[in-house]
Amino acid sequence: MSRTGICPRVLIVGAGLAGTATAIRMLRFARRPLEIVLLERRADYRSAGVAYHRDGNPWDHVFNIQAGRMSAFREDVHDFVRWANREADRRDWPEPWAEFEFVEQGPAPRRIFQDYLTDRLAEARREACPGVVLVEMDGEAVDMDVHSTGVDVTVRQLPEGGLKVGQGPDVTVLLAGHVVLATGLELREPPFAAEVLAHASFVRHPYSAAGVRKLAALPPEATVAIVGSVLSAYDSAGLLLRQGHTGRIHLISKTGTVFRAYPGGHEHGVLQLPCPRTLLEPYRNREEFLARVRTEWETARSAVVREHPEVDPMVVAERVAKAWEPHLPEAIERIPSAELRSLLDEFGTAIAAIRVGAVEYTMAVIERAMHPADGPVELLVGKVERITPVGSGRLVVSVAASEEKHAVEADLVVSNFGREWDYGRVGQSLWRNLLRKGMAVPHERTGRGLEVDDQGVLLDPDGEPAGPISAVGVLREGDEIVRNGRTGAFAFNLAAIKNQSIAVAACVIERLELQEGVAAENMTHRQKLVSNMEEANRAGFEDAVDLEVRRLAARARSERELLDSRVDARIRSIGEIPTLPLDASRRDRLMRAVVNRAAVERLTDVSVTPRQLRRQLGLANAEDLEE
Repeated sequence: MSRTGICPRVLIVGAGLAGTATAIRMLRFARRPLEIVLLERRADYRSAGVAYHRDGNPWDHVFNIQAGRMSAFREDVHDFVRWANREADRRDWPEPWAEFEFVEQGPAPRRIFQDYLTDRLAEARREACPGVVLVEMDGEAVDMDVHSTGVDVTVRQLPEGGLKVGQGPDVTVLLAGHVVLATGLELREPPFAAEVLAHASFVRHPYSAAGVRKLAALPPEATVAIVGSVLSAYDSAGLLLRQGHTGRIHLISKTGTVFRAYPGGHEHGVLQLPCPRTLLEPYRNREEFLARVRTEWETARSAVVREHPEVDPMVVAERVAKAWEPHLPEAIERIPSAELRSLLDEFGTAIAAIRVGAVEYTMAVIERAMHPADGPVELLVGKVERITPVGSGRLVVSVAASEEKHAVEADLVVSNFGREWDYGRVGQSLWRNLLRKGMAVPHERTGRGLEVDDQGVLLDPDGEPAGPISAVGVLREGDEIVRNGRTGAFAFNLAAIKNQSIAVAACVIERLELQEGVAAENMTHRQKLVSNMEEANRAGFEDAVDLEVRRLAARARSERELLDSRVDARIRSIGEIPTLPLDASRRDRLMRAVVNRAAVERLTDVSVTPRQLRRQLGLANAEDLEE
């Protein structure tokens, strides 16, 4: 692949939600020439990934959460709804969506998110500074090697039209100054389905064109078994019900967890609750620890009901779980790793159901079909042991419940995503090679995701940076749990990706800029430098950070350039700081990096809602203030 010029290159591996969000931030943040290569192995996954691509999401698949929480930018909470109402190309949209007025608390089709991210990426590309370019490349990263000048990335590409007999894929080696891994979800091969993976009556990938076609073509009286009762299972069941399905639908769940519908007009909120002190006591055993959790949980729930009557009973648990996040890292630190893994395995689905619900559009049709005794949807609690074919072409699902076993014979079996969170078991060539070379290490405490530092940089077996390689998204699930107390899907969903894309993009650009004139190791003294800058000129430092926040949030290049010059002028006005280099250029670059990091910390503050964040940062407009 030819270079577009002599400038640093950043390679983003994966162009789904996490990769696209990070590319958008880099295009906005970069002030000097930079080549951003956005690599994707599946063209239909660009700006979408597995969760949002059009072919796997019919129009009845809507976001689990309200449309107003789907903005790709925490600092611009209304962006997605504005885009859907004012900018989206609706010429091919069917009813009722073609004339639909989207609102913050309402539903929106999942498939339009791909258009939204595509448009925002194109805008960021147009508004990038001179010399900042985006290259969209097809191919699969299969190996990496770190050396003194960067990272060599081996990319496998299929020729147009596919492989011919005797022909192998093309292999290219790219040199990148930094690599960002945004590879998304990895699928676990379900052992219980080993005999039926290729069977015509088995759907392994419900979010695929083939899976959707099978669901859409199913006779209305057919019997369906859906393995899992999480939100992806509701998508499959809801699709069938909305197209008039009358046959029995079995939702088979190991835990029996059922998600709740958000109340009408629900708005995300953050409460300040007392620290659950007993959870910070030494860990003794599971039973004793769970007893403490239950006691603290009921105390917190009662406090919310008593002191916050405005909170709907349906979301009290969500409010408590969110309020506990700042305290969970300290509590988790006391739990032995083996116990922590076991607790996450046992209660992961329940935690997810506590932490997030679903919009009424999705839940209402499921609940109506479940509540009558003779309704078409039945929840079967038990563990799937085996799925086997029978002579009629149907499949039998063997389920072990607490006191008995069940055999469900179905015309179609849908297996929802069995996500593989242990990267030691992932079969992709890239991960096998990175783990073999010690460039990636499975997360030791949780077994979920990979070991990273506080900036998202991959760590080697000794806990040192493995090279200029960062991670965004689900790869950081375990770290989000133990470092930030993020639970359930919030350890790797859009909310986490928004913040990670900001922090990683800013960190990568900072590293590239500092290499030009300031030793990166100087940033280990960042806290001392911040203190010194505040002492030298507190008002000047605060003004510089406020301006930098606005620059990072700005969409138009002209606005960013104006703010950039104002930030530089404000930094120069701060005055001399004894601990900084005397060389003016090096001093200003280092101070700029300190200001940038402080601005990133403010933009990624999860102790407040996105709307509160806008007000807190001085970014609120009339649209915000009216609410």
